[in-house]
Amino acid sequence: MKQTTWGIIGGGIMGMTLALRLAQQGYKVTLFEAAPGLGGLAASWKINDFVWDKYYHVILLSDTYTRGVLKELNLDEKIEWVETKTGFYTDGKLYSMSNTLEFLSFPPLNLIDKFRLGITIFLASKLKNWKRLEQIPVETWLQRWSGKNTFNKIWLPLLRAKLGESYKQTSTAFIWATIQRMYAARRSGLKKEMFGYVRGGYAEILRNFESKLHSEGIEIQINHQAATISSSPDGVTVKFSNGNERFFNQVISTLPSGISAEICKGLSREEIAKLKGIEYLGVICASVVLDREISPYYVTNITDTWLPFTGVIEMSALADKKNFGGDTLIYLPKYLKAEDPLFQAPDKDIETLFLEALLKMYPFLTAKNIKFVGIARASKVFALSTIGYSRNLPDIKTSLPGVYILNAAHITNGTLNVNETIQIADSKLKEILADHV
Repeated sequence: MKQTTWGIIGGGIMGMTLALRLAQQGYKVTLFEAAPGLGGLAASWKINDFVWDKYYHVILLSDTYTRGVLKELNLDEKIEWVETKTGFYTDGKLYSMSNTLEFLSFPPLNLIDKFRLGITIFLASKLKNWKRLEQIPVETWLQRWSGKNTFNKIWLPLLRAKLGESYKQTSTAFIWATIQRMYAARRSGLKKEMFGYVRGGYAEILRNFESKLHSEGIEIQINHQAATISSSPDGVTVKFSNGNERFFNQVISTLPSGISAEICKGLSREEIAKLKGIEYLGVICASVVLDREISPYYVTNITDTWLPFTGVIEMSALADKKNFGGDTLIYLPKYLKAEDPLFQAPDKDIETLFLEALLKMYPFLTAKNIKFVGIARASKVFALSTIGYSRNLPDIKTSLPGVYILNAAHITNGTLNVNETIQIADSKLKEILADHV
């Protein structure tokens, strides 16, 4: 048994993966999480009479890292694969966009627009030099290849839906990564959108993951919010807001970059500037339970700007309704910065705003169909892929001996999802251990 002790700050999927890999190599590991349970953005909560994911998640056939972990957790046999459909809500109407024929008959675009849109998506799927794309504003690149009409009718509403007005400072690498992920799924799925979920949702995954961590001898401390991390020649001291204090040889903070900059004492001005310079988007996500289905689509993309949410995810179009007590579960997400006034609004106000819009979008729905509404929000969900993003990213190894900062902001050539999170944890841990040796 190696004598080096490791403290992992943050019990999301990133922290859980790092803790598991370190323990598997014989290190003594303690995992700390501020919340009452592990999981972070993958955590679950009680929705009506069942427990399901607080934010929506899906597994793609191409998610080899996620599927690898699920195999380690003996959950690979519990993955249900479903061929899903995609909808598009534009100009007050709902269209299916699940195959080539439906794409060709999509009314808002003429034939030339559709051809240019198809070329744009195909080109993005084939490009490999994502670092060059980091230097090009996404608006410039999309207009060049798709044309202004397609950009204004399709790309701009979708960019605003995911990024708000921050799309203006976002690089082409963002749309490249999004298209790459979906193309990889289709390559693995015989050109069909085969999406998967584990029976029981992420609650089941996290239960098994936590059991695995315990079996590897990992100490787990919940309700432990890190207040300060300080380094000395002897090691690293972590103080928690509950008054507890722990000492380790090495510490990895998986907390968002700005928070890590605040709690890691003694960082250089340049490090702090780089960490705080990373811009994050947050999310408001409403979970709504209905007594009826609203569409056959797992995802309905929205281009109409009057709607306050940025898409409709009908989880019941993917997961068996038995998971939801026979009802329909939908998610209504809205991506925005934490400073946005809507993010600060009371849950009741957001609930009213979202439900009024939902009933207008689907006129056959009434308030009587709604059985539950829950509002979840997270202030720092993903880092914006700004111009030259990877060049400005701070090093994982800090100037503080034994202190590393690794989080989802280090995903430079992908989009934020569980698979990318596990992949970055696995790959960057090798660098950390190589430095440690």
